[in-house]
Amino acid sequence: MAPSKLVMRFDPNTIEHLGVKMYSQVPTAIAELIANSYDADAKKVIIRLVDDEDGKKIVVEDDGVGMTFKEINDEFLVIGRNRREEGKTKSPSGKRRVTGKKGLGKLALFGIGDTIDVITNKDGQKVHFRMNWGRLKQTTGADYAPEIVSIEKCDKESGTIIILSDLKRKSPFDEHALAISLSKLFNFFDRTFTATIIKDEKQVIIDNELKYSDLKQQFNFSFPDYATSKDIQYQYKQKISGVVISTETPLRPGLRGITLYANGRLVNAPEFYGRSESSHFYSYITGWLNVDFVDNWKEDVISTNRQSLNWEQENTKALRDFLEAMILEIQKDWRQKRTELRRNTLSEKLSVDINEWYGKLPSDVLPKVESVVNSIETSELSVEDQTKTVANIHALIPEYPYYHWRHLHSGIQGASEAEYQSGDYYRAFLEAAKRYINEVRSKSGRDGFKTDQTMMAEVFGNNRILLLVQKYRKRNGEEFSGDTVTNIQNGQQFLSSGIVAGGRNPLSHEEIAELKASGLFSEKDCLDLLSCLSHLFRRLDDAERNGT
Repeated sequence: MAPSKLVMRFDPNTIEHLGVKMYSQVPTAIAELIANSYDADAKKVIIRLVDDEDGKKIVVEDDGVGMTFKEINDEFLVIGRNRREEGKTKSPSGKRRVTGKKGLGKLALFGIGDTIDVITNKDGQKVHFRMNWGRLKQTTGADYAPEIVSIEKCDKESGTIIILSDLKRKSPFDEHALAISLSKLFNFFDRTFTATIIKDEKQVIIDNELKYSDLKQQFNFSFPDYATSKDIQYQYKQKISGVVISTETPLRPGLRGITLYANGRLVNAPEFYGRSESSHFYSYITGWLNVDFVDNWKEDVISTNRQSLNWEQENTKALRDFLEAMILEIQKDWRQKRTELRRNTLSEKLSVDINEWYGKLPSDVLPKVESVVNSIETSELSVEDQTKTVANIHALIPEYPYYHWRHLHSGIQGASEAEYQSGDYYRAFLEAAKRYINEVRSKSGRDGFKTDQTMMAEVFGNNRILLLVQKYRKRNGEEFSGDTVTNIQNGQQFLSSGIVAGGRNPLSHEEIAELKASGLFSEKDCLDLLSCLSHLFRRLDDAERNGT
């Protein structure tokens, strides 16, 4: 005779693989209890880390609605119960959207401890029952029956206490590290729902900012405002909120990436959603985005361990494409903001306005300098090293480099610099020539010459009023020969007269604007003549008045 019904049975090892090994870390296991408390309309959760003579224990207590004996049996102890399909998408108060979905979270507790005590109070009844992993594993072909420790009346307010004992963990508890880990798994902590870890009377409050508390933030890109500013289309664009953060220094690998939360709970671990991470930009980026709408989709796109969305769905692919486009935009803006900030910092430390410096470089020099400085500004060098490097470049290539590279005499610089920098090249030369002529007249002590050329001939030539070579000697200490002295004197005379006759006099009759516009007297002409004047000025510095 054929059997009347088919029966599916499961081995406890299935539970071990399905839940226990998936939640073998303390934070992910405790997270399930925090989520349960949130779904139960708790206002606060207290997590006590106990390590005394009785061994290690974790005690999680909340002030939520608690559970009746029937609710424990019909709901809490049912593995794989999907509350969404039952229509229970809201918390008992109707004010919160529940975060639990698959009914597997309770298995997480066996991932860190072998014994679970649940003490819950609702409607004047307190139920205390115990589950043990060793006994559950011994159950084959039948339902597991937790131990009922007590059922009694209770006048206290509702709430639930869960005690995890026989822990597999041997190392000491680190309350601060646990708090940071838990803060990364949730984004719903506020004044209506708080969580506190207590260890040896020390308290650590878990909040949304704790996950980023140790970061040196540099720039923030807030959503949805940032997304709104970009011309990238996505149907849920306005429903994505949160912030992408860039830091001053590179992040540790575990802190990089953008986390996704749905209804306050992590649904995708930090990543960059299809963007290649070869650029050093990704070493500086972290943050979180709320994508609550994914929890409302008909398709279940959240993985069992809540570490990743199913990116193979059509709707998740669209989300991924949008996030990838946003990250690309952030990368562009980050580079620009970082360059501007570093440039301002460098300018301040250098006492040089880099943008102003660039504005005073010739068109053929600027691109090369800008390329080198940009590479330094975007490098991983410290600000101090960047400053030193850019300072050296600035010393080699200052404002108006062609002018400074001539190493002009200070007298020539003083007379010509302002006009040169304004682009009035001919007037720069004129002023330098006047300065030289006046200095010759002053040093020689002679005046009244008909022309400047006549003065140069008398001062350096025939009468040798100024002697140019008197202080110089050969290596053996002897004076230079008369011919050498004559040649140098004549050279000073001819060059000086030529500067006046060949440069100053003929061109001074033309409008300076015409000289500049036509290119007849160019920047290079100016620099060449200033260099010649600088040479003459240096000889004049050495000159001694003839005593005869």
